[in-house]
Amino acid sequence: MTETPAAIVIDTDPGVDDAMAILYALADPEIELLGLTTVFGNVPEPVATRNALQLALLAGAPALPVAAGAARPRLQPPRPFATDVHGADGLGTAVLPPLPPGRLPDPRPAARFLAETCAARPGEVTIVAVGPLTNLAAALDVHPAIARQARGVIVMGGALRQKGNVTPFAEANIHQDPHAAAAVFAAPWAVTLVGLDVTERVILTAADLAPMVARSPRCGALLAEAAEFYFAFHKASEGLDGCHLHDPTAVIAALRPELFRTAVAPVEVTVRGPEAGRTREAPEAAARPLTLCLGVDAPAVRARFLEILHAGRLP
Repeated sequence: MTETPAAIVIDTDPGVDDAMAILYALADPEIELLGLTTVFGNVPEPVATRNALQLALLAGAPALPVAAGAARPRLQPPRPFATDVHGADGLGTAVLPPLPPGRLPDPRPAARFLAETCAARPGEVTIVAVGPLTNLAAALDVHPAIARQARGVIVMGGALRQKGNVTPFAEANIHQDPHAAAAVFAAPWAVTLVGLDVTERVILTAADLAPMVARSPRCGALLAEAAEFYFAFHKASEGLDGCHLHDPTAVIAALRPELFRTAVAPVEVTVRGPEAGRTREAPEAAARPLTLCLGVDAPAVRARFLEILHAGRLP
């Protein structure tokens, strides 16, 4: 265990695997979760914000700041929400507890929350972005100092050496707002791309969640019910008995970079046309270099995720 927990903000569009990532971060003693910022993507932004607030409440963190963010892409028309993957409200058929009166989002918009959180602890805060990158691009627009004040950015997004998951070319988060992704990748901060090249290698099954249901009944039951819908989608679309552990893998990458095989190279983002959202390694002079996760110790990442969720630290 690290001596000092890693300070993290998760930018999210919950989403079943987002919920997995949020609950993991709240349970991991090596993480100091400073807040959640929400964005459209898997669901509309108001639903994402409500889900984030409810997940924090369910997990026994009712005071965790949740700042609402972008409701649409920067330039392109909005894409369809991922209701076929995550359900109409983002968490399959699971029903979250109602919010108590007065439990509202942080009054700051997400871009300001990100900037002020990083400015308050310069060089300490890692932003883990597991949705479209619109909030991060907005923060760069209004608060450009965030690029030198953040410790770094972990992006769950992209598909470098394999096909996408929403088109043959594009991964969902980048596809939702490729202009934002291009702005984030061009900014002078340390970006690590945790894309489908590694996240599709880490598989979770329904049986994996059973011990969590026993040891953290409230959160475990919610996650197991939400995951049923997610598992059914993967079975129907890929014949997979389980699901890809996309967003939790990105959170784990922030703490366990040694579990990933990486390369350093610039990345180009296609922003329009039939290949919109495509990410590919670019010539050296074309863009700023990013850290690219190209391989993963999938059993170790899965084991870390299950170790934390099975420990019984959540209610």
